[in-house]
Amino acid sequence: MKREDGRKPDELRPLKIEVGVVPNANGSALFSFGRTTAIAAVYGPRPLHPRHLQVSGRAYLRTVYSLVPFSTTERNRPGPSRRSKEICKVTMNALEPAVFLEEFPKATIDVFIDVMQADAGTRTAGINAASMALADAGIPMRDLVASVAAGMIEGEHVVDLAGKEEETTACDMPVAYMPGKKKITLLQLDGNIAPEDAAKVMKLALKSCEHIYEKQKEALRAKWVKK
Repeated sequence: MKREDGRKPDELRPLKIEVGVVPNANGSALFSFGRTTAIAAVYGPRPLHPRHLQVSGRAYLRTVYSLVPFSTTERNRPGPSRRSKEICKVTMNALEPAVFLEEFPKATIDVFIDVMQADAGTRTAGINAASMALADAGIPMRDLVASVAAGMIEGEHVVDLAGKEEETTACDMPVAYMPGKKKITLLQLDGNIAPEDAAKVMKLALKSCEHIYEKQKEALRAKWVKK
């Protein structure tokens, strides 16, 4: 099987990772899978308003995900959509296990994710950027979260679906993973494949998450070395 961009089945698109890209945020990061680019900015911990949303024993991790209007070939309609609301929720669920929320009772930690260019894999790019932005903000974390989607095309297990591959794959499996803790924080499956194939697709995704994890750490170290 030949992939549309010539990659091997287990090969990620070129990664671009930068930390500290939004000067006014407490922490920020850019993460790209090829042409898919997400920027995350973190603000907080800070008092949460309205107060009825406050949680007495922990912080509230608020995630906001959006595609900017020019991120796709057709102009994206501004404002939240059903899909963006769903991605906000799964992103929050993927990140919460990594953050020591109990350190900041009644506070909020706000994570804003803007997808600047979309060519598949936007939720996983956003999770990767958000994880690094949280670390850049100095938020206490159990581990970084690395994320990628894998699938199955023409009987071949492939990682980091791009472009039209999302339309032709037998399944789309976004995974988020804390490699240091060996803990999966997000596992979704859109499609219908045999259990043995699902296990192989997940194994491929986790292996790629470990590679992304090392690149995330390199980018964070590079920022602090410069300082």
